[in-house]
Amino acid sequence: MSGRYEVAVRAHAQLGEGPTWDPATDRLIWLDILGMRVHTYEPATGRRTVRTTEQHVGAAKPRAGGGLVLNLRDGVGLLDPDDTFRWLRREPVAGRRANDAAVAPDGSLWAGTMRYDEAPGGGTLTRLTGDGTASTVLPDVTVSNGTGWSPDGRLMYYVDSPTRRVDVFDHDGERVHGWRPLVEIEEGAGFPDGLTVDADGCVWVALWDGGAVRRYTPGGALDRVISLPTPRTTACAFGGAGLTDLYVTTARTGVPAPHPLSGSLLVIPAAGHGLPQPAFQG
Repeated sequence: MSGRYEVAVRAHAQLGEGPTWDPATDRLIWLDILGMRVHTYEPATGRRTVRTTEQHVGAAKPRAGGGLVLNLRDGVGLLDPDDTFRWLRREPVAGRRANDAAVAPDGSLWAGTMRYDEAPGGGTLTRLTGDGTASTVLPDVTVSNGTGWSPDGRLMYYVDSPTRRVDVFDHDGERVHGWRPLVEIEEGAGFPDGLTVDADGCVWVALWDGGAVRRYTPGGALDRVISLPTPRTTACAFGGAGLTDLYVTTARTGVPAPHPLSGSLLVIPAAGHGLPQPAFQG
């Protein structure tokens, strides 16, 4: 099924990722991991900003007191509203970088990592609280990607991309248990990347090398497919007034002849109804 997409921001991001709606500022935050840039976009005005980071940046999420929390190559840092940067937890590992991250219902950050060479088991998913306390939730993953929670917070959905699965866990606030697969992406359809959960509890997942975003019901049934012209769709998030528009980031890295829109921020108007995302409590 094709969706009516529009170009929100025409760009040439190497690895566009991490769309996040910030209700405090009515803007979308997204980033270019390899380009080391954090972008913002205000749909109502078209205003855009770009901030360059000193390291590869895997995620940028709003903080409760303003500013951003950044998942960076060497750890997690805090960007204050006055643009001052400080490390929350610095833990560099040679050959490893940050990847996707998400804020849990309790305001903790669940930050993923992966090795640059994508070596199996070289990544982790770690939970960080506002004071920098860290606990490893999932060790020995490969490419830690999409993470999200059901509307009641009792389930966590997760993607380790090379597995081709979207997994689901029971979630008790600080830990996960009871792993089971929600869905496996078939050969030839791409790899699951970033995800978001909507108000109906359905999981939307972007498909790397699949040129599409899919919606799955809580029971794992394929409910909707939105085809896009860019083969490397990376992540998706609801934003805008009423959280009804689905924003999709894309990448051009590794594509011999990228589509003209590869690396742009796309939007599917009135795609559904998203959930308000909590801010990081730190």
